[in-house]
Formats: sequence, C-alpha cells, structure tokens
Amino acid sequence: MSMANDLVSMGQRARSARRALAALLTTEKNKILDDMAAALEEPSNQQAILEANDHDVAAALASGVGDALIDRLRLTPGRLNGVAAGVRDVAALPDPVGETFDMSRLPNGLQVGKRRTPIGVIGVIYESRPNVTIDIAALCLKSGNAAILRGGSETLSSNRALVDVVHRVYAKAGLPEGALQWIDSPIGSW
Repeated sequence: MSMANDLVSMGQRARSARRALAALLTTEKNKILDDMAAALEEPSNQQAILEANDHDVAAALASGVGDALIDRLRLTPGRLNGVAAGVRDVAALPDPVGETFDMSRLPNGLQVGKRRTPIGVIGVIYESRPNVTIDIAALCLKSGNAAILRGGSETLSSNRALVDVVHRVYAKAGLPEGALQWIDSPIGSW
C-alpha cells in the first residue's frame, strides 16, 4: 500500500473515531488521562520507553547531531514522570467541550453566543521531542478530538513506545482504534 493510501485510511479511521471522542463525558476523559499518566509511570512501561529512547539517542549521536537536539530528544525517568504530571495537569483543566461564552442579546431580543465543540480530527507534525507525543495525545483527548501524529525521524523508536502505551490505555477504555494514530515512516520513505 502506498503512503498516500495509508494516510487516507488513517484519516478515515480518525474520522470514525471522532464521534466517540466528542461524546465522552468529562469524568471519562479525566479517568483515561489519569490512566495514561499512571501507565507512563509504570516501571515496565518506563523501561520500554527508555530503551527505545536510548536507541534514538545512540542513532542521533552516531549521525553527529548537536548537543541541543540530543537534550531535547533524551528521556529520563524524571522527564517521564514530568510528562505524566503534565497529563494529570491536563486532566485537572476545565473541560472545554460545550462551554458557552461571549453571550449577548441582540436588539431584537435574541440571545446569541459561542459554544466550544471538538474540531474532529487534528493532524500534528512536530520535531524531535518525544514528550510532545504525549502532550498532544492528552490535549486532543481532553478536547474530544482524534489525532494523527508525525514526530521527527530522530524519535521513531521513542514515539513508537509512547504510542504503544497510549494505545493500551485507550483500548482498555474502549476508545476506537483511530482515536490516536501515528505515522511511523521516516520522512524519506514517503
């Protein structure tokens, strides 16, 4: 199958998943986010993520990548715990879905305003920061959106391990397969 066909298929799965995500109650979203944070702190998951990250860091060092990029790329137990804390921070935020704001009354007496609703599917391309994979997953879940992610080629192994953890949490919660997807092909293979 070509990359174009893969992307169309991903988009279709995400579009199908968006309805289930938009319908989640605040308590359901917060429970999934808490489970995601706990899964990131779970020792066997941390070990798998850190081993994958070691692979990415070694490859980046071998290719002569600079120290600043290596620092952005590197995960440690402390950084993973910080990512998990960030997921809990997202869970603690007010649910944006359904919020009504900027209410006003027109001269004819009609009351109008704005209401926040999920976009549906969000695609994000980002650089070599594996923590962003989790940040986006958490924010998209909280806002009721499906996500298709494309991280930097330097983070392929790390992102694979992180997405695997999120997929297990989502599966346990009964979320559709297309709720979070990740393009795992290096850019050069497109």
